[in-house]
Amino acid sequence: MSNLIEIKLNADQTEGTKATVAQWLKKVGEPVVKDEPLIELETDKVMMEVIAPADGVLTEIRVREGEAAEENIILGTISEAAVSNHTNEIHKAEETPNQNISSDLPRKNPTAGQPDPPSTFISPAVRRLSQKHNLDLTAITGTGKNNRITSRDVHAFLQNKPTFVNQVIEHTEAGSEIIPHTQMRKIIAEHMQHSVQTAPHVTSVFDLDLSAIIRHRKANKESFASQGIKLTFTAYFVAAAVQAIKHQPKVNSQFHEHGLEIFKHVNMGFGTALGDDGLIVPVIHQAQNMSLLEIAKELTRLTENARNNQLTQKEVQGGTFTISNHGVSGSLVATPIIINQPQSAILGLGKMEKRVVVEEHNGQDMMVIKPMCYVSLTIDHRALDAYQTNDFLSFFKQTIEHWKA
Repeated sequence: MSNLIEIKLNADQTEGTKATVAQWLKKVGEPVVKDEPLIELETDKVMMEVIAPADGVLTEIRVREGEAAEENIILGTISEAAVSNHTNEIHKAEETPNQNISSDLPRKNPTAGQPDPPSTFISPAVRRLSQKHNLDLTAITGTGKNNRITSRDVHAFLQNKPTFVNQVIEHTEAGSEIIPHTQMRKIIAEHMQHSVQTAPHVTSVFDLDLSAIIRHRKANKESFASQGIKLTFTAYFVAAAVQAIKHQPKVNSQFHEHGLEIFKHVNMGFGTALGDDGLIVPVIHQAQNMSLLEIAKELTRLTENARNNQLTQKEVQGGTFTISNHGVSGSLVATPIIINQPQSAILGLGKMEKRVVVEEHNGQDMMVIKPMCYVSLTIDHRALDAYQTNDFLSFFKQTIEHWKA
């Protein structure tokens, strides 16, 4: 009797993130091996793989490419008995070599029972893309399990080719074009719209003097670099935000209808732009237990993974507070910065620039040049009020402007 195994997602894989089936790597009737990549899922954050839960033959696909893959929904089924039947037919054919063997049956080889080596396994979708664009797949770095090339890797490669022009849908009106949305862009749009519709956004803006952290960074940058760690301004902002959260814990929270959930841990997300591909938010977990060195090290690692499309699902999940360092692209103020739901607040840092400010020296007002930037906190007004907002920003400002090693 055939034993059907259900293919499902678990909570650890999704953690509430909306996922879509990008492609099935096997067809119905094909044999699969336990732990072999079976499905590619795409979210607004990363590309995930669903592996086969058992040896067998894929007997049914219930959630097709482009459809939503939700937690505990049956994506398809595998028959354990079917693989035994295939094996018996192969053995029988081998014992009678003069008999014609169906080309549909898998051939026995020295590595029978094992998946194709990652370097040689090419999914049908990837193969179609490579043929369509005449690509040499050896030139593409894979980010799937065991460095297998995914369809997203191919699209990223095409977007980085100087001679490649994005495919467009021509509009009926001359002089315009429609560029189809990627799945990531669709999900980002949905997430942003949901956040604005869910939470009343209010933003407070402070001025920030960066002189103290610039001096500290200048004195310590080389020693960090000798350990392979980039000491960026973002590392200081993360460390100062952790201290400000310890001072005003309600900022690190989630609003529920029955009450405000305040987190004891600080999982700090930081927005990382991926060019035209969108935005991703890697998460520094348990940042409240880290030194500046440890924060900078984790920032370096996660930023490199994000830019190389190598983030795991865990590295973009579980955030409790987010920083948007939008100043790196030249922005002075961005408001409101949309809250990363279901969090209660998001911190924004603008471009650093030298400005003339007035200071009092020996009873006299003097104009001095300072490296300044604007810092903002956008809050969910259901969860927080002006008091908590400005209390947080005041402490954050004091921490940065009186930085101590």
